[in-house]
Amino acid sequence: MLVIAVAHGALRQFTFASLMPEIHAHQFSTLTGSVFIGLYIWFVVRRWPPSSDCQAVQIGIIWTILTVAFEFFMGLVLAQKPLADIMHDYNLFAGRVWVLFLVWLSLAPWVLLRISRKKSG
Repeated sequence: MLVIAVAHGALRQFTFASLMPEIHAHQFSTLTGSVFIGLYIWFVVRRWPPSSDCQAVQIGIIWTILTVAFEFFMGLVLAQKPLADIMHDYNLFAGRVWVLFLVWLSLAPWVLLRISRKKSG
């Protein structure tokens, strides 16, 4: 998943980020990132299905916690950004939709497991 996220970030920077205002690039990137990660999760759920709905939810929550921890580590430690700058991406009222990606990441294993069961059964 990390490889997908880094590749997606590079794609954003070298393509549409310069073609639109930053807020729109953020929103579009969140949407396209959700699709790319969703496709990966679909593959993982089909290949190694969680044993239960509860396990699928746990996987999503763990992935979300790891993602947020990674974002804060990268921002605070490596990029040395102020906490306020990092928290800005979590402000839905400012048009920042990163939180919606995190909700999707939390729910995607469960949602895609349910879809996978319906298709196979």
